[in-house]
Amino acid sequence: MSNHALLGDEAVALGAMHAGLSSAYGYPGTPSTEIMEYLLRSANAGGEGIHQAHWSSNEKTAFEEALGASFCGKRALITMKHVGLNVAADPFMNAPLLDIKGGVVLAVADDPGMHSSQNEQDSRYFADFAMIPCLEPTNQQEAYDMTRMAFDLSEELAVPVMIRLVTRLSHSRAAISTSDPRKQNVMKKADGGAGWTLLPARARRHYASLIGKQEKMNLLSEESVFNKLKTGNESEKCELGVITTGLARNYFNENSGELTSSYNHLHIGQSPWPAAKIRSLMDSSERLLILEEGMPFLERYIRGIGSETMPIDGKLNGKVSRQGELNPDNVRESLGLPSLSSLEFDTGELPIRPPQLCNGCPHEDSYNFIKEVVQGLDQSIVTSDIGCYALGALAPLEVPETVVCMGASISMAKGAAEAGYPNVMAVIGDSTFYHSGLTGLVDCVADQAKVTVIIMDNSTVAMTGGQQTMLQSARLPQVVEGLGVAKDHIRVLDAFRRSHDGNVEVLKEELAFEGPSVIITVRECVETVKKRLARRKQAKEAAAGGNR
Repeated sequence: MSNHALLGDEAVALGAMHAGLSSAYGYPGTPSTEIMEYLLRSANAGGEGIHQAHWSSNEKTAFEEALGASFCGKRALITMKHVGLNVAADPFMNAPLLDIKGGVVLAVADDPGMHSSQNEQDSRYFADFAMIPCLEPTNQQEAYDMTRMAFDLSEELAVPVMIRLVTRLSHSRAAISTSDPRKQNVMKKADGGAGWTLLPARARRHYASLIGKQEKMNLLSEESVFNKLKTGNESEKCELGVITTGLARNYFNENSGELTSSYNHLHIGQSPWPAAKIRSLMDSSERLLILEEGMPFLERYIRGIGSETMPIDGKLNGKVSRQGELNPDNVRESLGLPSLSSLEFDTGELPIRPPQLCNGCPHEDSYNFIKEVVQGLDQSIVTSDIGCYALGALAPLEVPETVVCMGASISMAKGAAEAGYPNVMAVIGDSTFYHSGLTGLVDCVADQAKVTVIIMDNSTVAMTGGQQTMLQSARLPQVVEGLGVAKDHIRVLDAFRRSHDGNVEVLKEELAFEGPSVIITVRECVETVKKRLARRKQAKEAAAGGNR
């Protein structure tokens, strides 16, 4: 055994590597990005046996690439954030009907509190919907252990397994102990005709098989070391029964020593929910308190199997905060404990610091010429996408009017234009365009929608830390032309202040065109420039040192 100080994300990555991982695929998205970053560093360094680690163009392709590795008998990991699972839902929902031989594990990181996301959706609903096991670690050690176990579980049940993380665990660091790495699976292609072709007649048989596996999944959950029931009073009912999942166990343990009443505690780290243990807790408790990070998913289930007369407190009746993250203070309040004393001091008038584009960001110069054109129009619409450039919706720029989801800018612009609104523009980044903007542009070309798409090409996936865009900038005009946009209406511009006046004129020309046009503003992200120059300096210093 050896010790490592790792983020929760990194513990998942290392657990997968030590489980005999062969391939890993994902799309960057906070708070999941560090999983793949760790795997990429290890793969590039030839570390610990991992074979392949790649960023994919989106979460759907990542999941399908992992299925291809599994079809060859190899173990594969997919990483994404919670809203990315919406994009991957098609292969994700079909994968449990396949005859999985090489273990498939999905590590998905939810974002309660919406620190960097547009919603708080709970990925456990997806696991339940797909009828597969879901493992929810409480700490970094469990993140490592559960990930190792998840691959075994996937191959035992022949279904994918989900690891559900949350922001606070993904981005906090702790020491963990590791075990000896397992070797990778031997290459062995699956029987495609029998288990991998989801034609309706075969899919119906596979679905029946999946239903048949539920009993074993339930049994494994009841026996799981991650589902622990502790009873406080063997002779009579305890006043309180507490059920926790994920990080809620930490917050409960931090406060439980101050409880004066007797209590039972069931922690659930593996689903399907262990119904027998839940009933045992309910039978030995007078009332329940359910503490779970995310939506009231477990609470709804327990209310379904519980007694109508048993009081159940949780998010549905307001006893537990429904919005944002759990923490020791709001869990303390749910337990009926008094607030802890704290220091009070006058901070004075602190300036408000909303998120903003970096100093020198090329998007600012792009938005400035768009803004000048918009101010000269009686009517216009500017839709935006998810990325750094979404911050252009805030002061002082205040240019985009909509920000919904990845790829929505082009599709929404098309709908607005076809509704009859004039001067419709869609703003999207280069990475997001490859992620989910391509199909929207195809729709615009097919119907000759009067939309001007502005692709802000900064040559990186900037908001998630500067990952490389799938294709280099020089190929972007070729891709756009290949989708059917007329070559004369594909305009490549410099995103510099010195080009402002010329860029204004180009945008006016394309808005006058009766059809789809694309403007590509090109300038490297200022942060990636800094990193590139720093790497070059380090390389020169290293070379100079070697020549001495």
